[in-house]
Parts: sequence; C-alpha cells; structure tokens
Amino acid sequence: MRAFAATCLLLFITLGQPAALCASDELPGKPQKTPILLEGGTIHPVSGPAFIGSLLFDKGRITALGKELEAPAGAEKIDAAGKHIFPGFFDAYSQLGLTEIGAVRATKDLSESGTINPNVKALVAVNPDSELIPVARANGVLLTLTAPSGGLVSGLASIIQLDGWTWEDMALPSAGGLYINWPAANPASSWLAGPTAKKQSPSRDSRLQELRELFDAARAYGRARASRGDDQPVDARLEAMLPALTGELPVIARAETVKTIQSAVTFAERQGLRLVIHGGHDAPHCAALLKKHKIPVILRSVYRLPRRRSEPYDYRFTLPKRLSDAGISFAISGSPTARTAHMRNLPYHAAMAAAFGLSQDQALEAITLAPAKILGVADRVGSLEKGKHATLFISDGHMFETSSNIERAFIQGRELDLSSRHKRLWLKYREKYRRQREEK
Repeated sequence: MRAFAATCLLLFITLGQPAALCASDELPGKPQKTPILLEGGTIHPVSGPAFIGSLLFDKGRITALGKELEAPAGAEKIDAAGKHIFPGFFDAYSQLGLTEIGAVRATKDLSESGTINPNVKALVAVNPDSELIPVARANGVLLTLTAPSGGLVSGLASIIQLDGWTWEDMALPSAGGLYINWPAANPASSWLAGPTAKKQSPSRDSRLQELRELFDAARAYGRARASRGDDQPVDARLEAMLPALTGELPVIARAETVKTIQSAVTFAERQGLRLVIHGGHDAPHCAALLKKHKIPVILRSVYRLPRRRSEPYDYRFTLPKRLSDAGISFAISGSPTARTAHMRNLPYHAAMAAAFGLSQDQALEAITLAPAKILGVADRVGSLEKGKHATLFISDGHMFETSSNIERAFIQGRELDLSSRHKRLWLKYREKYRRQREEK
C-alpha cells in the first residue's frame, strides 16, 4: 500500500505539476472576421510622425490610415479617443517558450549536448502554453526572436508571434538567424573565470578553427548539393548552414568586447556572411568598423551595470544614444541571458534610453521597426503601414510610462486575451486585503 501511495505521489508530481506550472489559461485569439476601425487615437506609425487619426484593418492586414476614415459596411468601430495606438513591441532576443521556471529543470529546453548544433531549431521546442507569454504580451510585447543557447554554434533562432495553439501557429515564416556564441578574444582574468588565461587562449583558437572548418564544409556541401541534387546524401547539420551562407538568414554572434566584436566582423567579412552582433557592450569603440560593414547591433538590455571599474554608472543607459550618434543600426532587447521572465519590461528599457539622450521616437523604433529591419521582416511587422500585419495594441497612455496599461491588442487581426498570471494574482491579493480591511 505504501509503495502504491508513493507511486501515485510520484505520478502527481511528475505529470500533474508541470501542467499546473507551465500551462496558461488564456485562449488564442480567433481569426478576424469583420473589418475593425480604430477611431480618434494617437497613432504611432514609427515609420513616420505620430498623429491623431484612424486606422482600419481587415483579414489580419492594415488597409488604411488617415486623419479620418469611413468605416466599411459591417465594420466594428473602436473609440480610441485619448488613447495611443502602437505597433506590437518586438524583443530582438529572448528564450521565450524555451524556459519557464529556473529552479525546475524539466521546464527548461534551452540547449542540446555538444558544441556544434546548427540544425537545432528553437522554434520546435517552443511551449505555446508558457505562462510567460501572456505576461509579456499584456505589456505590449507581441513579437520576439527566441534563440537556443549553449555550445559554440547554438542553433537556429526563430521569430515568433505571442499567440497561437501550436508553435506552427506562432511562427513568422522564413525568419530568424543562426546563433553563435563567439569565442571571447580576451581571456577572462577573474578568479571566477575557471581556467587560467594561459589555458583559455588555445581553447579560443581551437574554437575559431572549428568555426572555419564548419563553414568551409558547409560551403563544399552546398556546391555538392547544387551539382548532384538528390544524389547527394543529406547532412542535417550542414543543410541547416546553407541559408546563412547565402545571406537568407543572418549569423547572430554573441560578442561584447572590442576584440571579440572585431574577430566576429573579420570572420564574417572573409566568409561573406550577413552578421548581427548580439550584446555589443563595446560597440561604440568599434563604431567605424561596424559602420563600414553595415553591421547592426542587438543590445542586450539597457538596465545593466557597467562591466569595468573605469566605466561610469550610466554606461549602459547612454549606450543606445552613443550608437545612434555613431550611425550604427541597433535594436534594444529587454531579455538578458536567463531573464526571459523580465521580457515584459522591454518598453522600460527603451524609456531609460530615452531618458539618457535618445529621442522618444528613436527609442520606440529600437523596439519595433529596428529589430524588424535587422532580422529581415520589416515588410510584415514593426510599423503601422498599409499592407502590414495588424499586429498592434491600444493603451491608455504612452507605454514608456509605467502607469500606462494596454486595453486591447491584436496579432494579425486576432484579438488577444490580455489576462495573465500576474493579473490573476493581483486580483487575488487585492481581494485578500479588502477582506482584511472589512474585518477590522
């Protein structure tokens, strides 16, 4: 009997608990059936100046914007007077859907074993029932690049929309990048770093050689596939490299320091790759190099401490402004490594950049149109323009202000359920304290 009870308890823990911990209650939005007209709101197109007017969308696409628009027959009208209409915010790097609770190993699917995994696809591991998805979109984050981690070549990152029954529903087709943890050019000297600097240098050189051999092998494989067609045996790892070699997908290199950025740029130039730097702490010191080769940067959050004693306290806060002044294309991510649960704070990272020199329009672009351009999907998302996806939201104030709240949101015209675990807990404990006041 005790053994049976223990077995039942184990089954409850292993089967019942993940469902309770990892599944959100919100249902995906229904496909848009009638045209929707948003009237009288302050529209932030991002691709142009803000204005008070109307926006019409139908069948998941924006069909018109203007000062005054006539509603087509059968259209739903939404009074947005005094409200703000934004394109969905776009976090240019996260691990959303791949991790849930840091202390629960079963809820993390971030990386595969081994160091060279270009065939690993983050998209197929995305959990559409993650509790973190409703939390992020309730604060305007409707799109993100979700990326694998670990090893040297982590795998293929994918752009997802934060709504859908399955990962197929959430995918933004033909979009993403090959993610590489670029070997650090400067050996770490801290006692926390592990191996000594003397041992780190050969390891770095070995990893760079691995990368060279991998890209050379992929290029030879591509030539063989082109000449022999189906007669050439398929190699899953090398096959996954081909879109990066042709420039169809960018290579996203995690690089923070000057020498690491220079190493990645040099390699990409020799290999003819479309490079994106992720991290970019020292990017202003490489401004001439990045500008010459037109290499954009995805900043790994603004709310961060300086890396060095010599740096001022506001080094990270002013980083977007300094990149802008240097003429470098950049996007702001609100998800530093292992902080996916904080993705909801993306608009406040942009607001901090605006408080430290960047204009509000530039800061807004850094979390909407800029990531869309960098990742090659600006023809579909990132701004409010005719023909683009109706991925947008209405808020009661400017979203750079923490007091503002989202009232309605849409992804490709599908209206979203904006409730979340955070809101349910807020309601629960508001009721608790209300009852306590009554008892007094």
